[in-house]
Amino acid sequence: MHTLVFLSTRQVLQCQPAACQALPLLPRELFPLLFKVAFMDKKTVVLRELVHTWPFPLLSFQQLLQECAHCSRALLQERPSTESMHATIPTPRKHALRVLDMTGLLDDGVEQDPGTMSMWDCTAAVARTCIAQQQGGAAEPGPAPIPVEVRVDLRVNRASYAFLREALRSSVGSPLRLCCRDLRAEDLPMRNTVALLQLLDAGCLRRVDLRFNNLGLRGLSVIIPHVARFQHLASLRLHYVHGDSRQPSVDGEDNFRYFLAQMGRFTCLRELSMGSSLLSGRLDQLLSTLQSPLESLELAFCALLPEDLRFLAQSPHAAHLKKLDLSGNDLSGSQLAPFQGLLQASAATLLHLELTECQLADTQLLATLPILTQCASLRYLGLYGNPLSMAGLKELLRDSAAQAELRTVVHPFPVDCYEGLPWPPPASVLLEASINEEKFARVEAELHQLLLASGRAHVLWTTDIYGRLAADYFSL
Repeated sequence: MHTLVFLSTRQVLQCQPAACQALPLLPRELFPLLFKVAFMDKKTVVLRELVHTWPFPLLSFQQLLQECAHCSRALLQERPSTESMHATIPTPRKHALRVLDMTGLLDDGVEQDPGTMSMWDCTAAVARTCIAQQQGGAAEPGPAPIPVEVRVDLRVNRASYAFLREALRSSVGSPLRLCCRDLRAEDLPMRNTVALLQLLDAGCLRRVDLRFNNLGLRGLSVIIPHVARFQHLASLRLHYVHGDSRQPSVDGEDNFRYFLAQMGRFTCLRELSMGSSLLSGRLDQLLSTLQSPLESLELAFCALLPEDLRFLAQSPHAAHLKKLDLSGNDLSGSQLAPFQGLLQASAATLLHLELTECQLADTQLLATLPILTQCASLRYLGLYGNPLSMAGLKELLRDSAAQAELRTVVHPFPVDCYEGLPWPPPASVLLEASINEEKFARVEAELHQLLLASGRAHVLWTTDIYGRLAADYFSL
């Protein structure tokens, strides 16, 4: 829905030259709505002038592009247009703007049309502008403009590393100073990762996310002290940390102990992700070093043992967890009771629970339901890739009626919809085998009717594991 003020603003911006001339005459209170309408309608001439004449010290995408009283459309949940994004990057002028916050843009990795901009594109666009400002021609006469701090989320890989490094270097003395909030480095050599970390502002960085780098403990022991200098870091995401730890050695143990010592330096860490890392029997060593309880812990495919789950359940972290991901760990045998103890310990705070490919069949699910339904604040439950039947899913749906906050359940294709499955079926079979589409259509219809009958049509039950469903820790 649009208010009359919104519709009037859209009409004013139809003629961009006239709108630009009128900006100095308009009240400051209209500028946020003017920005949203111009961004939405790709009025790039007006957008540039709005940034140049912005009357406030802060221009924040997260504040301006959300759902508001005048327009229910939340532009942050959409791919931003390339035209609008380029128009918002300021050029040197004397104006009130001190901070341009471009963080929080949608970036789900899905292919987009050429008219929209991903976080990769945004990183490149801002970087090019910073380099151009530093290498540009003569500045305007008079005192130099006060620099504008540009807050961005940066993604970098081997192809873009040199370019981004140059942009960060150039921004030090540029009218536009890059300030990275979240850094995601993918498939980047260790020395390049260190070089980037050394260029980032220690006071601004919120998250470091290192993906597909296969660091091993030796590489991690080199990188971690450079990460640990970011004292305000709230989220650390490391993946595939094993390598030399598979064959224990004196050097490997020394590297692990050094890594643990560096982890103890973090004072603000609230999220830790160690996906696909070999942590069997070592979770107590890792978590005991942390100074404060975690609120988000991702341990997918970490080969956890019963003692790891028991330690976590009894640790200070359990009672603070909002998000827990145990995907890829077998919870069906001796791990089930320790997992139930962990679920009980975190029931009061848990909002997001991911249990993809955990070998949970009906027997294990039904035994866990009395504890699971105590998670009264749970909003998201992920069970994809588990060998559950339609009967098990119906029990879950009925019992989950007590969870008033639940909004999304990602469930597996029921085993009833397959033909000739081995038992128990490994996750690889469930992910690759063909299902009977006709049977599954009947299952979906029955689940939908059960939701309607219980007054929960607003709850999404889906098999779409790749949808925009799993909330980021900072949005919980």
